Amino acid sequence: MKFLILALSGIGDALMFTPSVVLLKKYIPDAQIDALVMFRGVKDIYERINLINKVHHFDFLKEGIFSSLKYVAGLRKNYDATINVYPSNRKEYNIISRIIGAKKRCGIKYLRMDILNLGWLNNIRITESDARHNVQTNILLCEKLIGIKNSDEPALLFPLNNEDEIFAQKFLSVNKILNDDLVIGFHPGCATLKNHIKRRWEPYKFIQLGKTLIENHNSKILLFGGPDEEELKNEICKGIGASGFIVNTDNLAQSAALMKRCRLFITNDSSLMHVAAAMQLNVVAIVGPTNPAYIHPWKTNYKIVTLNLECAPCFFYSPKPLKCYRDDIKFKCIKELSVERVYKAAEEFLRKDL
Repeated sequence: MKFLILALSGIGDALMFTPSVVLLKKYIPDAQIDALVMFRGVKDIYERINLINKVHHFDFLKEGIFSSLKYVAGLRKNYDATINVYPSNRKEYNIISRIIGAKKRCGIKYLRMDILNLGWLNNIRITESDARHNVQTNILLCEKLIGIKNSDEPALLFPLNNEDEIFAQKFLSVNKILNDDLVIGFHPGCATLKNHIKRRWEPYKFIQLGKTLIENHNSKILLFGGPDEEELKNEICKGIGASGFIVNTDNLAQSAALMKRCRLFITNDSSLMHVAAAMQLNVVAIVGPTNPAYIHPWKTNYKIVTLNLECAPCFFYSPKPLKCYRDDIKFKCIKELSVERVYKAAEEFLRKDL
């Protein structure tokens, strides 16, 4: 059997498919498992997983429609099955799967905008559930593909190597962060496509939280984020002061290796939240409009900090931009989430470690 994983959405989504990769290889050991990815961070992860034979990397957003169609056509008739990673509720992804021409085309039947996004182009499907985690949805889809039930639910998979560990050790040494220091990681960013920037907790709140953790626990704060989040990291680090450190890395694995040094990771709903889960960290997740049942940190200790408003969750998987329909305070779910709430969740973790 030759499987092609269509992991064309973000890093977090790709990570949440890795337990399914483990199961596919467990039940069909001789299978060839390849992946088609669009983002470099996903490429970094999947190339490290020895269960995946080949990673096809193509930037569909940059290359345009004609180059994209030519590239996809080059993969045609090479696979027995294609699997659209959940969530991927976009017609473009379903069209790519259809062009590739596998006999079995796996995809979720979404509760919203499924017909408009051509979900019916897939012929092996399970129905989405708002009460089910993304990892479990991916597993159920793969179970249906290979004809099994009630399989395991593995942890997220993101292997690191010695070079990654050496990078982390050097960073800590250069910044004089000692073995006994309490290190806490922050990720104040998240994806910005489709207005998702509105899921971010405000920078000044991260600054206040950092100062409180430094004052009360003598913490060292590591600020993580991608190249497009440099301005955000600089703003927060400047506000925190000398005990704040900006993390700049060459790739996602270096960030993950440094994250492993953190006793606690405090983050928006973001890809690094799932990387933290893969590293088995204690995670405090700041969640506004998203459904925590979908995305909570998988197989690790975590606390979700959310206001649980009557209008939440309001963000569901579709191509539509994130929008708030409240008449009083737009994105109240994140704007009125206080520093005190997040600090309380963090302190509960820190108290356990004392």
